[in-house]
Amino acid sequence: MIKYELRCAKDHPFEGWFGSIADYDDQAESGLLVCPECGSKDVEKAIMAPAVRSSHKSAAIAEAIRTEIATNCDDVGEDFTSEARAMFYGEKPSRGIYGKATPQQAKDMIEEGIPALPIPDALDPKRAKKKLN
Repeated sequence: MIKYELRCAKDHPFEGWFGSIADYDDQAESGLLVCPECGSKDVEKAIMAPAVRSSHKSAAIAEAIRTEIATNCDDVGEDFTSEARAMFYGEKPSRGIYGKATPQQAKDMIEEGIPALPIPDALDPKRAKKKLN
């Protein structure tokens, strides 16, 4: 569904929902669009501002994730793949960990069914602190 902000010739604003761009075009060409306030069929799409993601909101989310990782996970560094395998196969107790793995090591773990998720450096609490200093 697509939502358009619409405006009639008398400058009355309203919104319309359409199944596709073509649906809007078909209804506009057929004169089916009518202002709910005055009944005018002279209706056009209004200028709309795009939805812009706030960098402040993104920064706050990233900080919350960094805090969660730093509080609840252990940095196992280069031992990440061996620690993750040991936990997966029951050789060590499960816990939250993060560390380093090569792309091939990550692929191998995924193929083995080991649940692991790559995180960008921006979410790694220790690497993020180094970049800030």
